[in-house]
Amino acid sequence: MAAVAKQCEFGSVCCSQTDAAACGHAALPGIASNYLVWLNWPIGAFRLNARSKAVLESFLPAGAPLTVVRGEGAFLRALPSATHVICWEFKKEWFARAPKLRVLATPAAGRELLPSDDEMPAGVVRVNGAFHGAIMSETVLACIFAHARGLYRAYDFQREGVLWPRSEMSPFCSLVAGTRAVILGYGKIGRAIGARLEALGVAVTGIRRRNVQELVPSLENADWLIVALPSDTGTDNIVNRRVLAALPRRAVVVNVGRGNAVDEDALANALRRRRIAGAYLDVFKNEPLAASSPLAADLPGLVRFPHASAFAPEYLPLFFRELAEGGWLK
Repeated sequence: MAAVAKQCEFGSVCCSQTDAAACGHAALPGIASNYLVWLNWPIGAFRLNARSKAVLESFLPAGAPLTVVRGEGAFLRALPSATHVICWEFKKEWFARAPKLRVLATPAAGRELLPSDDEMPAGVVRVNGAFHGAIMSETVLACIFAHARGLYRAYDFQREGVLWPRSEMSPFCSLVAGTRAVILGYGKIGRAIGARLEALGVAVTGIRRRNVQELVPSLENADWLIVALPSDTGTDNIVNRRVLAALPRRAVVVNVGRGNAVDEDALANALRRRRIAGAYLDVFKNEPLAASSPLAADLPGLVRFPHASAFAPEYLPLFFRELAEGGWLK
């Protein structure tokens, strides 16, 4: 019953982009499903609460056992009877404690918290969340609109004590419709961002592994370079000095993927010299961001997020719905 995982953009594997039937996963006759959930993340949006638990329960078979734990010890004690595990972190040595395990699911899009494909036992399917685009696309749109319509510049004037900068604001206000966006990492999240932008009249170019050679030529007329890459695909510093130099001065970089994709020294230098108009960064090479980072400075046009582009109360409910629609909760 080995899974047949679908290959995603830039080489990452994401079983949740197909369904349980396609992966060969199904409930085994005579083995009742038993669900174990450990989602006690410090961040509220990522932590199971009464509302999100009720959503999960609505998707489970009637009367199916559901165990919710808050700590590692309780998790390990409950693991031997679990057929379906939903958690943030799972160590490969724990598989020895889970003889009945069929599905190991995490809301995370990144692969760093679970065992790799080579470490998965036969008969166990790993499912990573693929729903994030519904939330993260709104974050990208917020950055783009705030920049294009001058909201960030208006706040700068406010901080400077300028009470009525009406004439000064004119150069900082433009339309989003009619602009051009290049999305580097055109997987499920990238496509969700692209769909939102196209609905607003933005021309979108998607860059995947197979057409990555088109990245630099596509930037000549770009207003927005949006990065939505995972970290496990050999894309370190793909947004480098050459890429930044290919952008028009009006262009803005938005990174909601992973920080390894951006050469931080090159980006800081481009902002400092006003070679580009701005950067909206949700992720960094080293997190949490340290004062030693070149992007810790108050650089012109830089807005930092603390890896928060997917925060929303709907985060876990969206994931549970995705699991149900993919057949992973059977």
